[in-house]
Amino acid sequence: MPKNIIQDIVKTKKTKDIEENSKRIFYSNTKNEIPPSSNSINSEQKRGTSHNVLWFVALISIVFLFFAISFLFSNATITISTKTKDFTLDKTFTAVPKISTTDSLTYDLVVLSGEESRVVTGGEEKDWEVPATGSVLIYNAFSSSSQPLAINTRLEGSNGKIYKTKSKITVPGISKNGIPGKVGVDIYGEKVGSEFNSAPLDFKILGFKGTPKYSKIYARSVGEITGGLLGKSSQLSDSEKEKTIKELSDSLSTKLLQKVKNQIPTDFVLLSNATFLNIDESNVAPTDVPGNFKVSIKGTFYGIIFNKEKLTKEIINTSLEKTDDQNVLVSNLESLSISSFDKNLITLPESEMKDITFNLSGTVKIVWKVDGEKLVSDLLGKNKKDFNQVLSQYPNIDSAQLTIKPVWENSFPSKSKDIKIVINYPQ
Repeated sequence: MPKNIIQDIVKTKKTKDIEENSKRIFYSNTKNEIPPSSNSINSEQKRGTSHNVLWFVALISIVFLFFAISFLFSNATITISTKTKDFTLDKTFTAVPKISTTDSLTYDLVVLSGEESRVVTGGEEKDWEVPATGSVLIYNAFSSSSQPLAINTRLEGSNGKIYKTKSKITVPGISKNGIPGKVGVDIYGEKVGSEFNSAPLDFKILGFKGTPKYSKIYARSVGEITGGLLGKSSQLSDSEKEKTIKELSDSLSTKLLQKVKNQIPTDFVLLSNATFLNIDESNVAPTDVPGNFKVSIKGTFYGIIFNKEKLTKEIINTSLEKTDDQNVLVSNLESLSISSFDKNLITLPESEMKDITFNLSGTVKIVWKVDGEKLVSDLLGKNKKDFNQVLSQYPNIDSAQLTIKPVWENSFPSKSKDIKIVINYPQ
């Protein structure tokens, strides 16, 4: 059968129209999306590129700001260990009182007084016949001539009791400035028993009664008169008393030493063994509790102090050759030991202080000083690589450690306040 060409053309056209309609329906039913055009794709790419450029510019700005702030706060720290030398010292020195106007080595004193006490229990009960004892100062306001007094000189106390001196003494006469002479002596009760125990008393010398000396040569107690006993009682043995007084002395000495150290000026030094404690008074008295006794002491603490700079100069001049003492110091002055000095000279009134000779011994650590301010000045603005060259101009430096911040900085700050020098002087 012959083909109908016209019908085939119509069918083909219809078929194409159906396919086109099917495509439209498909795109319409798939999320109602329309296929992107080439113009919209180009627009999106341009917007993405613009955002990337902005982020890149922001990142560069932040990095630049970080570096700018880092350079603004740049600093350097130099930790230095100085040159040192140890040697053994064992030499004799002489020091003059601080009141002297000489440039020689001078010494000064720090003096403190204090008290310490403790309650202890006595031993077993025994029969006792003990006289009361104490100490007195006897004054001579009669004449400039000294007055000898024999052992067992009788003193009449203001309580009406008679006491006797334990030793022979000589009372100095009146001084040129009118001050009565005086001397100390121990006394004891004429009879045994507690009735001779007493608070401090005034005394007259019975042997001078009826003479002008009776009112001009007199005595006064130094503390209480104690220990008189007759009958059964617990009492401290001599060994227990000595032990307790020793412990009290050590305790008082430690306390006063700490107070002295707190009072010493920073440019002075208190040498080891340059202190001692004088026990001015010790006393044992019964308490309200039977068998218990209060042991007490009063003491005066003396400490010899020296000017650090002058003492260092003396040590250097006698121990090292060709050394500029202005550039060195002794870092361990406090550990040096002083000995062989006359303690009696130390206890004199300030107006009567004498020159003292003493031995100084120990291991001395000489430390060379470093001029930190000059070193900072020499480093300002210098390149980091020039550090060792600058240090070579400082022979007193043994070693140095450099830290520069930020770590990428290659030069020292240009302002001195940004360079910190830490000098580790040995102790």
